[in-house]
Amino acid sequence: MLLIKKYKPTSSNKRKIYIDTSALIDGRIINIARSGFLDGDLIILKSVLLELQLLADGKDTEKRSRARAGLSAATELERVINVNTEIVDDTGGLRKVDEELLKYAKENRGAILTMDYNLIKVAEAEKIETLNINDLALATRSEFVPGEKVRLRILDKGSNKGQGVGHLDDGTMVVVDNAANKIGHEVTVELIKFYETPAGKMIFAKLASGRRDN
Repeated sequence: MLLIKKYKPTSSNKRKIYIDTSALIDGRIINIARSGFLDGDLIILKSVLLELQLLADGKDTEKRSRARAGLSAATELERVINVNTEIVDDTGGLRKVDEELLKYAKENRGAILTMDYNLIKVAEAEKIETLNINDLALATRSEFVPGEKVRLRILDKGSNKGQGVGHLDDGTMVVVDNAANKIGHEVTVELIKFYETPAGKMIFAKLASGRRDN
């Protein structure tokens, strides 16, 4: 069972930054919070935590693992001394999680920290500020160099035959040719092409030659 601590309301005049499910699952929010770049109070709605708990109890292995990481991230944020983190009980309403985030952010003139492309588009239409970790990563990462080799854990099959999919530390999706049989294993890949899409970054790669990975 997920234990949700009660937080006392603060008198802070800082803006409120509402964190959605995708941002917690991504995990990079912890290091960003520690860096001091977030200029507001972090708010986690109880409905977001319950959504993560539902995924963590589900049958999908990858979603279950990522959801548990998201719950751990929520707990870890409490320990970050650079920011104030509060959990707000919003479960009295009948709205969906995204609707709750939009409602609270609009009413309190806050921002939504999210990786969800569709949520970002709705927030833009509602004149609500959004913070996308992918945008920050893109602005701060070094230029992509074709031929660069990295270690990568293959997590799932790609959309095309024979492809495997993994993620870099910054959350970038990497599609690897001929890696479908490497799911669950860490391999060395050679980065080939880099693409920017409305939903984020994506890299195509191949298994590095001259290595035998288990």
